[in-house]
Amino acid sequence: MSDADDPRPKHAEPTGPPFAEQRIDGERVFAGALLDVRRDRVRLADGSEAVREYVVHPGAVLVVPVLDDGRLLIERQFRYPLQRVFLEFPAGKIDAGEAPEDTAHREMIEETGYAVGRLTRLATLHPVIAYGTETIECYVGEVLRYVGARLDAGEFLEVEARPLAELLEALDRGELTDGKTVAALLLYARCAAR
Repeated sequence: MSDADDPRPKHAEPTGPPFAEQRIDGERVFAGALLDVRRDRVRLADGSEAVREYVVHPGAVLVVPVLDDGRLLIERQFRYPLQRVFLEFPAGKIDAGEAPEDTAHREMIEETGYAVGRLTRLATLHPVIAYGTETIECYVGEVLRYVGARLDAGEFLEVEARPLAELLEALDRGELTDGKTVAALLLYARCAAR
C-alpha cells in the first residue's frame, strides 16, 4: 500500500521519534455519510506488529461568538448518540476545498444567523487523538451582524446569549460538557482575562 493510500495528515518529520509507529498497510473498514473508518497494520519500535483502527475526519471549525455587549452566543442542540441536549459553541465540518476561515463564516450564518466582521484565531484542538484524525480550528468571532439563520435540513437548535461568567458557572455545575466547547471557553476566558 502506497503513501497515497494513507489518509492521515502528513508531517515534515516523516520518521518521527524512535518510538513512532510505522504504517505497513491499511484498509477502509467502513465508509458512511460521516464516518470513514480505517484499520492499519503498523510496526512498533521493538519490531513487533500491531493493529490501529481510527476514524478519518475532514476537520472542523468552532467559533466563540462575542456580541458587542460582551455576551457569548451558545447553542442548545440535541445530540442523538448521548440522547440529550448539549451547550455548544457554533461549529461544523470543513467542506472539501474550503478554507477553515470560510467554514467559520459559513457555520456562523447557518447556525446563529450572525455574520462575523472580525475572526481571530484562538487555537487548534485534536479532540480524539487515540482514534481519529479530526483537527478543530477555533476562532473568536466579533463585530457580529444579524443576517438570519440558514439551518441545514434536519438541523434544529436554539441560540442563546450568555455572559462569560454564566458559562463558566455552567461548566462548574456540569451543565457544559462538550469537549470542544469546554476547551474553547477556557481558552477564551484566559485571553479575556489578559
